[in-house]
Amino acid sequence: MELYMTKPISGFSKLSKKDKIDWLASEYTTDPIQTKTILEQYWNSDEKLQKLHDEFIENTITNLYLPLGIAPNFLINEKLYAIPMAIEESSVVAAASKAAKFWGGRGGFKTTVIDTEKVGQVHFIFKGDVKKLETFINAIRPKFYEDTAVLTESMSKRGGGIKDIALRNLSEKLDNYYQLHCTFETMDAMGANFINSCLEQFAATLKREAQNYATFTETEKDLEVVMSILSNYVPNCLVRAEVSCPIEALNLSKEISPVAFAQKMVRAIEIAKVEPYRAVTHNKGIMNGIDAVIMATGNDFRAIEAGVHAYASKNGRYSSLTHAEIKNDMFRFWIELPLALGTVGGLTKLHPLVKLNLDMLGQPSAKELMQIVAVAGLAQNFAAVSSLVTTGIQKGHMKMHLMNILNQMNATHEEKDALVLHFKTNTVTHRGVVIALEALRNN
Repeated sequence: MELYMTKPISGFSKLSKKDKIDWLASEYTTDPIQTKTILEQYWNSDEKLQKLHDEFIENTITNLYLPLGIAPNFLINEKLYAIPMAIEESSVVAAASKAAKFWGGRGGFKTTVIDTEKVGQVHFIFKGDVKKLETFINAIRPKFYEDTAVLTESMSKRGGGIKDIALRNLSEKLDNYYQLHCTFETMDAMGANFINSCLEQFAATLKREAQNYATFTETEKDLEVVMSILSNYVPNCLVRAEVSCPIEALNLSKEISPVAFAQKMVRAIEIAKVEPYRAVTHNKGIMNGIDAVIMATGNDFRAIEAGVHAYASKNGRYSSLTHAEIKNDMFRFWIELPLALGTVGGLTKLHPLVKLNLDMLGQPSAKELMQIVAVAGLAQNFAAVSSLVTTGIQKGHMKMHLMNILNQMNATHEEKDALVLHFKTNTVTHRGVVIALEALRNN
């Protein structure tokens, strides 16, 4: 049946959760009773906890669960971690765990935080003399700091605050377009609210001081602030993670020599550097690991995705985020990427599971979390590329996907046990699982 509304609903946000669900079920689903049953199944039985979840966003009707798994045995800078990962995709946690175990016996992962600078901008239009504008900005620069003193007081006590405010002339790209390019240190907070509050005050100060600047013409005084907003591109909020070992220690598979394996890995990374079609999938695999940890720790995976992919294009062409080399009989594999993360504020103090996950990680600082997340991405990439250059990606992935296929086919406990045993020695394909299950049921 085709579903459509004859008219839009008014005041939906003011309805109770029950009324929202009743309306949605009757107007937009084919089986209203089943809809209500499914939605209510995912409510938390603890009313206080459910209310907390309801208030995270607007118009909440239920909870959408993601599996939370643990990838153990991550040796990072001589410290052992069990990394929480929230993700629905088969084989991601298993692949990360396998890579962690492999490199744990070869010195583990080494990480370095290169910088933690974050960025925000005030975008404005100025029709006038550029030299006068430069003189004006230099003259009022102390005012920016004075007017945001109340906002920055707490952050400054923790060692953070405003790092720099620079005028950028982009009028060659867009007529009369300029910006205040501002950099910040936000310590263990991701800092979005702090940065945006500072930027909006910078904009107010800019407009006020322009109106009172004696040497400006009336046109110049009437500069237009278009918007004030942080940037999720943080190329100077960087972390590096790497692994290395003698080539002879790369005994990953009996089917390929360590030397051949190292060469194939380097070649695969080189391909991802020059071929965007490959680089996108290559980097998506990295983000499988990164996003899973970001989600588990209550950070904004969308902001991280946007910034990371922009960084992958920083040289004018989309390219691999990871690098590999063979030098002096040593194999080295590393990643460098921007990660603006927080371990205070937002969901980190509200969501009980997020709090627990951060506890399992040893209550990391933002810098420590950057390193853990980068390692998860590097491990995921090593697992994926090493499979690609040896057995192929499907062998391991489809075995992990087997349970999803069986659940889709409503297999019983006994059927699952029998088919897991069967596919230990047989290739998993969707068609193969269908045939095997049918044969089992017929017998």
